Amino acid sequence: MIKKAELILYLHYPKTLWDFRPRTVWLGHPEKREQRYPRNVINNQKYNFFTFLPGVLFNQFKYFFNLYFLLLACSQFVNELRLGALYTYWVPLGIVLIITIMREAVEEIRCYCRDKEVNSQIYSKLSIRGKGLFNQRVPADMIFLRTSERNGSCFLRTDQLDGETDWKLRLPVACTQRLPTAADVLQIRSYVYAEEPNIDIHNFIGTFTREDGDPPVNESLSIENTLWASTVIASGTVVGVVIYTGKELRSVMNTSDPRHKVGLFDLEVNCLTKILFGALVVVSLVMVALQHFAGHWYLQIFRFLLLFSNIVPISLRVNLDMGKMVFSWMIRRDSKIPGTVVRASTIPEQLGRISYLLTDKTGTLTQNEMVFRRLHLGTVAYGMDSMDEVQSHVFSAYTQPSHDLPASRVPAATKVRKTISSRVHEAVKAIALVHCVTPAYEANCVTDQAEAEQHYEDTCRVYQAASPDEVSLVQWTESVGLTLVGRDQNSMQLRTPSGQILNFTILQIFPFTYESKRMGIIVRDESTGEMTFYMKGADVMMAGIVQYNDWLEEECGNMAREGLRVLVVSKKSLTEEQYQDFEARYVQAKLSVHDRSLKVATVIESLEMEMELLCLTGVEDQLQADVRPTLEILRNAGIKVWMLTGDKLETATCTAKNAHLVTRNQEIHIFNSVTTRGEAHLELNAFRRKHDCALVISGDSLEVCLKFYEYEFMELACQCPAVVCCRCAPTQKAQIVRLLQERTGKLTCAVGDGGNDVSMIQEADCGVGVEGKEGKQASLAADFSVTQFKHLGRLLMVHGRNSYKRSAGLSQFVIHRSLCISTMQAVFSSVFYFASVPLYQGFLIIGYSTIYTMFPVFSLVLDKDVKSEVAMLYPELYKDLLKGRPLSFKTFLIWVLISIYQGSIIMYGALLLFESEFVHIVAISFTSLILTELLMVALTIQTWHWLMIVAELLSLACYIASLVFLHEFIDVYFIATLSFLSKVTVITLVSCLPLYILKYLRRRFSPPNYSKLTT
Repeated sequence: MIKKAELILYLHYPKTLWDFRPRTVWLGHPEKREQRYPRNVINNQKYNFFTFLPGVLFNQFKYFFNLYFLLLACSQFVNELRLGALYTYWVPLGIVLIITIMREAVEEIRCYCRDKEVNSQIYSKLSIRGKGLFNQRVPADMIFLRTSERNGSCFLRTDQLDGETDWKLRLPVACTQRLPTAADVLQIRSYVYAEEPNIDIHNFIGTFTREDGDPPVNESLSIENTLWASTVIASGTVVGVVIYTGKELRSVMNTSDPRHKVGLFDLEVNCLTKILFGALVVVSLVMVALQHFAGHWYLQIFRFLLLFSNIVPISLRVNLDMGKMVFSWMIRRDSKIPGTVVRASTIPEQLGRISYLLTDKTGTLTQNEMVFRRLHLGTVAYGMDSMDEVQSHVFSAYTQPSHDLPASRVPAATKVRKTISSRVHEAVKAIALVHCVTPAYEANCVTDQAEAEQHYEDTCRVYQAASPDEVSLVQWTESVGLTLVGRDQNSMQLRTPSGQILNFTILQIFPFTYESKRMGIIVRDESTGEMTFYMKGADVMMAGIVQYNDWLEEECGNMAREGLRVLVVSKKSLTEEQYQDFEARYVQAKLSVHDRSLKVATVIESLEMEMELLCLTGVEDQLQADVRPTLEILRNAGIKVWMLTGDKLETATCTAKNAHLVTRNQEIHIFNSVTTRGEAHLELNAFRRKHDCALVISGDSLEVCLKFYEYEFMELACQCPAVVCCRCAPTQKAQIVRLLQERTGKLTCAVGDGGNDVSMIQEADCGVGVEGKEGKQASLAADFSVTQFKHLGRLLMVHGRNSYKRSAGLSQFVIHRSLCISTMQAVFSSVFYFASVPLYQGFLIIGYSTIYTMFPVFSLVLDKDVKSEVAMLYPELYKDLLKGRPLSFKTFLIWVLISIYQGSIIMYGALLLFESEFVHIVAISFTSLILTELLMVALTIQTWHWLMIVAELLSLACYIASLVFLHEFIDVYFIATLSFLSKVTVITLVSCLPLYILKYLRRRFSPPNYSKLTT
C-alpha cells in the first residue's frame, strides 16, 4: 500500500516546469523512462518554507500604507530627523507585522495539513499479487488496462472534472484485458505512447504497443481508454498505468494557481491613506512657508512630516486586521450555519458587497438525486400519491388469466379501444426497455457477487448509466413491479411482479445526442418474436414524430413549469420485412465514407414516423434544502445570479426553472448554437430585441461570442436578471468571472462543490466551496466553506453586511482619532511660531492610540444596526452596501470635518483656559481628548454590547490610574483641583454636545432605512 504522493516511485520535478512533451511509458520497466515527471501531489498553499517570509513582507509593503510607515520608522535613525524615542515608531509597526505574519502562518499551516491529508490517501500498487482500484477516486491520469467486470468495461463518474455526476463508459486496452490475470501485465513487454499534457478533458491521442507478441500488437488509444485523476470507479476493480502526474494532470491544468486576494475595502482604505498623506505634505509645506522657508527649511519639511505623521494612522492596519479575525471567528461560531469554515480571514468584508453570484448546478443547487414524479397518459396522470394504482395495473397485466396475452402482444389487426390498465402496462414496459442502463451486482455480507448475479439479488443490485435520469426511470419501473435484472450488449432481461423473466434481444440502439435530443432502441420479445421500436426524447423533437394528438404540447408545458424534466415516450411495431429493409439500409449508411452521419440520420428518420404516443414522464432533480428561498433572498438583495454548469442545456434550463432562478413571469431566451461570426451577430441582434428575459447559452456558443463580440455580449448579459451557461469547461467558468470583474468593476462570488469549480472559485473576489458528495477539492481551495447552499444567505446578508459596515465604521473612527490629535498639533505649532516641537511625547503619544482608546474603538466590531433576523427578513438592506456608502468620500469628508472641529476646540480651549504653566495645557488638552474619544465611541454605537461598556470603563480607569506615573508630562496636583475638572468638562461638552444634537435631529427628521425597521 502506498500514499498518493508516492504513487509513482520514480517521479521527480521536471527540469523545466512547463516543459510538456509526449512520453513513452513502459509497463513494469521504470528504468526505461526517458524523462522526469512532477510528483503526484496537490498543493493549495500560497507560499513554501523559503518564500513565506519574503512573500508576506512583499504583500504588506507593496501597498502605500505599510510602505509609508516603514520609511517613517527608518527615518528615525537619522539624528536630524529624530523627534522622540525609536520605540514610538518601531513598536507599532512591529505589532502590525507580527500580527500579519502570525495570521498568514496559521492559514498556511492549516492549508498544509489539509493538503497533506489528501496527499496521504492510500492506494494499491500493482504487483505480482495483482491489486487495483475499487470504488475510489483515481489518483493520477491513467490508461485503463483491465477490469474485473465480466462485460469488459466499467463506468466512472467525472464529477470533479466536468461537474457531471452521471456515469461515463470506459473500455480497457483489449490486449491487456485478454490476459489471464492482472499480474501478467507486468510480464509482457509493452509500452504506452501518450501525447503531451494539455487541458482538453474530452479528447486523448495515444497508442499501446506489445513488442513480444506474434505478430506485435498495436492499438490506438482514445478518451474511452482513459481514467482521469479524481474520477470515481463505479464497480469492480480496475488496473491502469499512470501517464500524467502532479502539474500535468488534466484536472490540475484546468485550475489556476492560488492567489493572494486583496479586498476592495483594503484598496479603498489604501486610497484614503494616500489622500491623508497628501494632506500631510500640504500641511507640512504650509508650516514651512509660514516660516518663510528660513534656515534649513528642507529639514524642517521632513520634521513636520514626522510631527504630523499621525494624520496617517498606523493603528488603522492593526485594528482592521484584528477586526477581520473577529469577523472570521463570528462566522465560524454561528450556530445557524454550522460547519462553516473561513479559510481566507483577510476578506470577510467582501461578502457585504457582492453584485454577481456565480454558482455551479450539480451538487450545489441540486442534490443530483433524480426522483420520478409523474406519469401522464393524456387522459389520466399519476403522481407520487397514486403510484400504487400504476403498480396494481402492472400486477394485473402479468397475473390475471385474462391478461396472459398483455395488450402489447395483441395482433395489430385487432382494432379495440385500449383500457387504462393496458395503456399503463405498455407505458411502463416501454420505460423499462428504452434506456442504456446496466444492472450490476455487488457482494454484501450475506451473498457473494457471483451468486447475487445468478439469482438477481435485489439487495446487491446497483444501476449504472451515463445519465441519472435514466437510472431514476428504471428504479421507478422496479418500484411498480417491472424490474431490469440483466443486460449485456445483445440482450436484456426484465422480471415481472410474479417473478417471471422476460427476455428481449437488442437489435439496434440509437444513443442520445445533443443534436438529436432523443434515443431509441429496437428489441425483439423472445417469447412472441415481436419486434418493437421504442423511442423517448425531448418534446420539441418528439412532437413531429408521434401521431397527431391535442394534449402533448399543453401537458409538456405544465410539467416543465413545475420544474420537471419531461420525456416523451413512444413506440412502433415492426414486421420482419420492415426491419430487414431498415437494417440493410442502416448498415450501408454506416459503411459510407462521405457524409456518414447525415446518411445514418436519414435512415433512422425513415423509421421515426407516425409513432404511437405512449406517455410523458416527469423527473425532478431534487434541489438542495431551501435553495428557492435563498435565491429569492439574493435576488431581493440586488445580487444577480449566474448558473455555470457542465450539464446539458435542457437539464440546466429545468433546474433554473425549478429553483426559481428564473421567475414564472420571466421569459427565457435560449441562445441558438453558433459556430461563425455571422451566426453570432444574428443571434446577438435577436437577443438585443428581448427585454427583461433570462439568457441560456451553451459553452461552445459562448466561446464564439466572446471571440468576436466580447463587449457586446457582456453588455447584454449583464442586463439580464439571470444567466445560465451550460456545457461550460472549468476554464470557461473562470473566464466568465474574470470578464464580469473587468467589464462591470463589481465584486463577484463563485460557489461550487466540485474540482471543476476550483478555477472559478479562485478567480472570484470571494470563493465559497460547498462540502458535498463531489469531494472536498472545491472546499479546500475556497475562501469560505459551507455545508449547504442555503447557508450562503446568512453568510452574505448577516455576516457580510455586518463585516463591511463594522470595518467601515472602525476605519473612519481610527482616522478620526488620529486627525484629532494631528489637528491639535497643528494648532499648537501655529500658536508657538510654527515650531516643529511635539505637543505630546513618549508614552502619551503611544498610550493615546493603545491602552487609552484602543478597547472602546475596537469594540465597534461588535456594533450592529439591525438584528440578524431583520437582516434576513429584509434583504433589501443589503442593496445600500453595493454602492459603497458606508465608506465613501462623503463620509470620509464628514469625519475629517468632525476631527478638525473637535481638535481645534480642545486645543484652543486648553490654551484659553490654562493658568500659568505649559504642563497645564498638556493636562487639560490630553484629558479632554481622551474623554472626547470615549464619548464619540458612545455616540457612534447603535446597539450596545456589554463588552462595549466594559471597554469604555476599563479605558477610563486605565487613564486615571496611569496619571500617577505620568508626572513627567502631567502635573498630578493640578488634575486633582476643581478648576481642572471644570475646564475639562466645558471643553469636552463644547466638542461633543453639538454632534449629539445633530445626530438626534438627523435620526428624527431623516432616519436611515434600517432605523425604520428597528422602531
